[in-house]
Amino acid sequence: MIMAKQLLISRRRWLALVAGAYGPLAGVRLTAGAQSTASDAEQRRRIHRIVDEFSDQGFHRTGTAVDNKSGEWLCDEVRRFGVVATREPFSLSRVDPVDGYLMAGGRRLEGLPLFDAAFTDRAGVRGQFGPIESDADIGLVDAPPNTSGAGALGDARRAGRHKALVCVTRGAQPGLCPNNADSFLNPFGPPVLQLSSEHLEHLQEQARRAASVNLTAAVGRTPVTSFNVVATIRGRNPTLSPLVVMTPRSGWYACASERGGGLVCWLELMRELHREPAVRDVIFVASSGHELGHLGINAFIANRGDITSRAVAWMHFGANVGAATRPDNTIQASDDEREAVLSQAMTALDLQISRRVPRGTVPAGEAEAVHRGGARYISILGSSTLFHNPADRGSATVDAEVLGRFVRALTRVARTLSAG
Repeated sequence: MIMAKQLLISRRRWLALVAGAYGPLAGVRLTAGAQSTASDAEQRRRIHRIVDEFSDQGFHRTGTAVDNKSGEWLCDEVRRFGVVATREPFSLSRVDPVDGYLMAGGRRLEGLPLFDAAFTDRAGVRGQFGPIESDADIGLVDAPPNTSGAGALGDARRAGRHKALVCVTRGAQPGLCPNNADSFLNPFGPPVLQLSSEHLEHLQEQARRAASVNLTAAVGRTPVTSFNVVATIRGRNPTLSPLVVMTPRSGWYACASERGGGLVCWLELMRELHREPAVRDVIFVASSGHELGHLGINAFIANRGDITSRAVAWMHFGANVGAATRPDNTIQASDDEREAVLSQAMTALDLQISRRVPRGTVPAGEAEAVHRGGARYISILGSSTLFHNPADRGSATVDAEVLGRFVRALTRVARTLSAG
């Protein structure tokens, strides 16, 4: 733990930095926030319940029955402490996998098509199998989650050298760990079938042999509606520009630690600000469409004109906040001023900061949408060995004590940004 004297020095240095170098927040003291009326034990029980219930709902893919059920559940959670939640719909053409498999070396390997690439019919594509550096009809590549448009996979998709691609998903643990479809509205490249890392050795052998294989990545399309969950906590001076707090609520599989920690912080911060309002209105949005190029947050912004730049700031609770399997945090911010607010609040509560994204870098997650719109923002991302893994289930995947500290830190941040 950081000693009290060290905290005092850090606080003074931060206040001097703000007072001497910055504009709108200069001289603002970080407010400690009101003490929770519930005990820490009660909060931990609430955290476990929220994550377990969210996890138990099933596969949180956008526009599905589970996605809609989960959104209704979240509205009910908001109502528990007397806040009105609204559903803001947006439309999409849902991808429904029909057949996704590779026949190779006498084995049928089940997989998942990449949702922002081309697809095959049910007969699939037949041809010689080989590495992406070869002239094979069907290329083999491996990639970690969320690199579908980058690195070797992205390069192979854009090169158009192969009729189709097999992507072995390289997560921190074995399994099929799908890539997000960042270009869902503008798909590109040949069909890509994603397969579990457990098949890597067999696939490498088939590629070495230049075996004849058959790849099928057939899907259907269904026009559907998903929705964002939105709530507003009125501030003491509602004429001021609002603070916006966002977190995604959709993803691959049960995504207990990937999405659960962000939802906990979103709900618990709302609870605190409802009990003791901030200076400004605070708009909360839990968006669907995360794994499909952030469809939900883009719809939220599109419905509100200049909200991106008009808001005093945006707070983004991204993936794996408070995950138990790898306590490792990255912070993203639009500017030094707001990064200092987040950094000081986290340090004061002994929350590790492992990485700071360099200024001007396009941030990960929904923060990308507001960054491109010129917003002022802070963003927190965690890390987990279960990222996009089917085993990311249940509240054992999060650390409730750490999440409690995150709630306290983010409450301080919200009150400070609201006062600016």
